[in-house]
Amino acid sequence: MHYVYVLQSVAHPDQYYTGLCKDVHKRLTAHNAGQSPHTAKYKPWRIMSFHYFEDTETAAAFERYLKSGSGRAFANKRLR
Repeated sequence: MHYVYVLQSVAHPDQYYTGLCKDVHKRLTAHNAGQSPHTAKYKPWRIMSFHYFEDTETAAAFERYLKSGSGRAFANKRLR
């Protein structure tokens, strides 16, 4: 099981983070504990959406897409 997730900063609502993991709630706890240097300064975070994939490659491709320009536009319109 692999999840692609989108987080939104509670303190800075214009900040979003997209990631890939196997346990979304455990990963959210790690982000909120400041264990990721990329997200520590915008904590706390909340889950906006998460999406399940059985295949690792498909999940990684979707994460890459969401981090691209057109993927960010898609996420702004459909996932947030």
